[in-house]
Amino acid sequence: MSVSTIWSDRFLSVLRIAAALAFMHHGTSKLFGLPIFPMEGPLPPLLIAAALIELIGGGMILLGLFTRPVALIASGMSAVGYFMAHAPKGFFPSENGGEPILLYSFVFLYLAAAGGGAWGLDRLRRTA
Repeated sequence: MSVSTIWSDRFLSVLRIAAALAFMHHGTSKLFGLPIFPMEGPLPPLLIAAALIELIGGGMILLGLFTRPVALIASGMSAVGYFMAHAPKGFFPSENGGEPILLYSFVFLYLAAAGGGAWGLDRLRRTA
């Protein structure tokens, strides 16, 4: 294995971990109010489903456990969230507030294709 292959696999893990932690932050905000979620009152069922994907799916991606299928689900949820909640507010992501969710969609799509990298439970499952 070349040096660039070793480092790219490790940096893929770093991307996976950073994206998962940030994604989980959205789930904790919706479910537990940490940090405060801007919507008042009970959450609609679609937001509860999104929050569970963000928190549980984000945790699995963080650990690198079933990274490919979970990242595909997270990518799809992010794309649906973008088109349902942000795109109607304007064409450009910078005006509709959808930059983060759009980026999550593509980062998780990449992880679904590339896998979780060198550091993760998927790698341990393959070698066991």
